[in-house]
Amino acid sequence: QVQLVESGGGLVQAGGSLRLSCVASANIFSGNVMGWYRQAPGKQRELVASIGTRGSTNYADSVKGRFTISRDNTKNMVYLQMNSLKPEDTAVYYCNALYVKVSWGQGTQVTVSS
Repeated sequence: QVQLVESGGGLVQAGGSLRLSCVASANIFSGNVMGWYRQAPGKQRELVASIGTRGSTNYADSVKGRFTISRDNTKNMVYLQMNSLKPEDTAVYYCNALYVKVSWGQGTQVTVSS
């Protein structure tokens, strides 16, 4: 079973930055579109950023211009650089492949104070 481990979350003030990392126990990055998701209490999990097999990226309107997704297939890792954080970004953040999902990891908590 492929395992996903997210890290890098924490408590930050509004306007601050965080860099999230995700590592997989096996290579699921090659040939797969990867994404970062988030889920806030009482809300559905939403896709906030994705990166294609050839490096193309897409972002939810709510984070566009503030978040940057990147990947390193040789290290089985995907990253999410988050700048200009807002309290509305508070959520648990997860990574996964978009179309051939494996079991979700524990996620990493991001809390943005006002």
